[in-house]
Amino acid sequence: MMKLKTILFLGAISLSSCGKDFLNLNPETYVNGETFYKDESELEQAVTGAYNVLVDEGRVSLWLFGEMRSDNTTYQNNTTDRGHENREFIDQFLVNATAEPILLFWQQSYTGISRSNTVLENLERIQLSEVKNKQFSGEVRFLRAYHYFNLVRQFGGVPLRLESTKSPTEALSNGRASVEDIYNIIIEDLSSAAESLKGIVYSTSDKGRITEGAARTLLAKVYLTLKKYDEAIVQLRQVVQLGYGLNADYSKNFNPAFKNGTESIFEIQYLGSNASLFSDFMYRFAPYTSGSAVTGDPQSPLAVESGWNIPTQDLIDSYEENDNRFDYSLALGYKNSEGTTVNVPYVKKYNYGFVERGRTNVNFPVLRYSDVLLMLAECLNEKGFQSGEAFNLLNQVRQRAGLKDKTIGNSDPSLSVDNQQEFRDAIFQERKIEFAFENQRWYDLLRTGKAVTIMNVHGAREKLKATYIPANAYQLNENKLLLPIPQKEVNLDGLTQNPQ
Repeated sequence: MMKLKTILFLGAISLSSCGKDFLNLNPETYVNGETFYKDESELEQAVTGAYNVLVDEGRVSLWLFGEMRSDNTTYQNNTTDRGHENREFIDQFLVNATAEPILLFWQQSYTGISRSNTVLENLERIQLSEVKNKQFSGEVRFLRAYHYFNLVRQFGGVPLRLESTKSPTEALSNGRASVEDIYNIIIEDLSSAAESLKGIVYSTSDKGRITEGAARTLLAKVYLTLKKYDEAIVQLRQVVQLGYGLNADYSKNFNPAFKNGTESIFEIQYLGSNASLFSDFMYRFAPYTSGSAVTGDPQSPLAVESGWNIPTQDLIDSYEENDNRFDYSLALGYKNSEGTTVNVPYVKKYNYGFVERGRTNVNFPVLRYSDVLLMLAECLNEKGFQSGEAFNLLNQVRQRAGLKDKTIGNSDPSLSVDNQQEFRDAIFQERKIEFAFENQRWYDLLRTGKAVTIMNVHGAREKLKATYIPANAYQLNENKLLLPIPQKEVNLDGLTQNPQ
């Protein structure tokens, strides 16, 4: 169990000089939390530190549990290095409570929650302008809610920590809170964040900070998960009024030359020039056998950290003909040094070259405006199937992808959507493709109740193709939809374990 102390490590959280991105950080030393937070600039460093947790979490944990656990991606079997076998077990639903990736995900989440709590506590004792007070409060309440939203969907009820831990004796929790209590806090935090951030405009150097739009979009996603469609619609309609739009070119959502653009609502910020803040998805998602053919970086050999998040045949087969998102998102293989094509598919959505050896400048999208359009279409359909707005919202996303509209009574059976269930299926399919490799698929499987059926069928296909997959892999039931609580937390904090 992570024992948080009053001594806070604020490594890599100091603000940059004027004109640089707010996450272009410089290392600091250890400082004492009780004496450090004396003025606005120091508290702003703490806010930035709360953001900083996402940088590490985004490099592995978010895609490992949000994407690779789904039918969208798997891994390239590495017969020469078995150093990350637990990642394979996560993909196969064979992971146990002692697995390091589960503990790391848990610790990263609670580190983010703790840093958010620290900011909220110090807001009360530091003289700030009203605008700054609302901004900082809104940012960290969003972050705390984001971490709890991930935790509750992955583990169910978890310890609810709303105050920072000031001594080892305070490290023990009151046990696992109920799922309902966790969601109540998430909704409270996001509602507060949306109101606090209303009207706040950031400078160019602060692009990428959390906004009212981000808080309302995540709140809508929470309501959609809880099937509270009326509440979700209220939030989504407010987001629509905030001025976001679809990029005409789908790839602009991932190209670092267009970071934080018109479609971006929130994305994890990475800086390839910084030794702590670079991204490396291009390397992790490249086949480990591909040398520099995929990355274009001959100085960074690929090994056990590569070959992850490999697109499955299930996903490849799901694309419609002429969908321009296919070529932007993945490739079916690469040419080796001898010019021979090797048929190992890989994600190329984040492949935009490197800034320095092993480092890329690519952000990771968390919330995009196309998500708002598809969530709103889904909610409207749940209120009652009809032609009109819901179809228009769905077809905006399809048109950007170069696809024909889906309509009622279409002469092409593949484009005809004639009842509420068929519209649900159309939205589910569109989300699978639109957000492929953006860590949404597993959560969509969960909230729609399709995870057990789809993953068992997917697993049966995978085992037919690969002899190295254990016979007991992909045998899902309702219990396996939740991750096991890290055994270290069960032992030290007396938490009850999820049945597996």
